[in-house]
Amino acid sequence: MSWKKLKRKTSFKAFVYIILRVFVILCMMRQVFQGNISNALLCVLTLILFSIPAYLEDRLNIAFPDPLEIIILLFIFSAEILGEINEFYIHFKNWDMILHTINGFIMAGIGYSLVDLLNKHDKISLSPLYLMIVSICFSMTIGVGWEFFEYGTDQLLNKDMQKDTIVHQINSVTLNPDGKNEVVSLPIQSVTVNGEDWVEQYGGYIDIGLHDTMQDLFVNFVGAVSFSLFGYFYTLGKNSNLKYFIPQRRLKKEMSDKES
Repeated sequence: MSWKKLKRKTSFKAFVYIILRVFVILCMMRQVFQGNISNALLCVLTLILFSIPAYLEDRLNIAFPDPLEIIILLFIFSAEILGEINEFYIHFKNWDMILHTINGFIMAGIGYSLVDLLNKHDKISLSPLYLMIVSICFSMTIGVGWEFFEYGTDQLLNKDMQKDTIVHQINSVTLNPDGKNEVVSLPIQSVTVNGEDWVEQYGGYIDIGLHDTMQDLFVNFVGAVSFSLFGYFYTLGKNSNLKYFIPQRRLKKEMSDKES
């Protein structure tokens, strides 16, 4: 981001942007000195992601409200720098759940704005319920796409983005001894892998990502529905505070300031 673009930001948003960028650069230098090139590249990716809101503003002629852009920057920093590099996903049990909930909220806001900008056209009028449904669908589609990315990364690069879950009981029709279509519940009392007792070591069987994926999608849905409910009343003119979380089309004055 150029200095001219940075000056157009409000002082607090610029302060947050600079502080986060400094932290990322320091973290990248630390990873390079430690010889961890993959984490250093992750820091580079974070810096690129920081620039996306400003890039979209210029390319699409829209304006991200300050609160929304600050949340996006903090979300990127929390996911990549704190979550991955500083292992917050391991140290804080619900870190991943919190981020996916916030992601659902943010993506619902962006999805809502895409249709809301169209809805403000003189010849087009869409119902608040339709805007709400589109907002939820957009957010969930982004969430599903991210889970595809996590699964592909785990399979192709031998990573563990889909964190494992310890399972203590199996509920299955397949394991019914009578062959009936009735669920049987079997507590996991013994699992031996490569001669190691997993129940004694880990407390149960290790599920490889299913529970994590479904939990991520569920909290993404919670975030999306939460925003969409606020968006419904915003469309009806009963909630003006939501404007701080929805990208808006730039006013002519803002466009002339940019050109000058």
